[in-house]
Amino acid sequence: MKLILTSTVDKIGIAGDVVEVKDGYGRNFLLPQGKAIRWTRGNEKQIEGIKRSRDAREIRGADHAAEVRTQLEELQIKVPARVSDAGHLFGSVTASDLVVAVKKAGGPAIDKRSVSFAKPVKSVGEHTAAVKLHNAVTAHVPFEVVAA
Repeated sequence: MKLILTSTVDKIGIAGDVVEVKDGYGRNFLLPQGKAIRWTRGNEKQIEGIKRSRDAREIRGADHAAEVRTQLEELQIKVPARVSDAGHLFGSVTASDLVVAVKKAGGPAIDKRSVSFAKPVKSVGEHTAAVKLHNAVTAHVPFEVVAA
């Protein structure tokens, strides 16, 4: 089955690539998840748009990743969360919450899939998250969880 990837898929390709996959994998996983569209001559015109949007978001090399890392590590990020009287969160801080807080603090757009926590964030206070910007560059972003 010939498909056009709309997002990056591990070991298959990146957004905008035309790939050949087994019928079951494409029909049962890639198409329902929205990670790919069927390849046709009409859809081939969408490839340029997908590649342009990917290039606008993408980190361009290790030097650019190092610049983004220093920019992220210097930000004062506050993540608002619902808190109990004892100071514990209802739930935990997610990667999506951190991405929104970085954007509000004036930082660059980052992909939520590149954010990881050493342990779940379930309390108010100072924490650190790792953001993988490039194969060789990882930013350790400090942030503060505050009561909303």
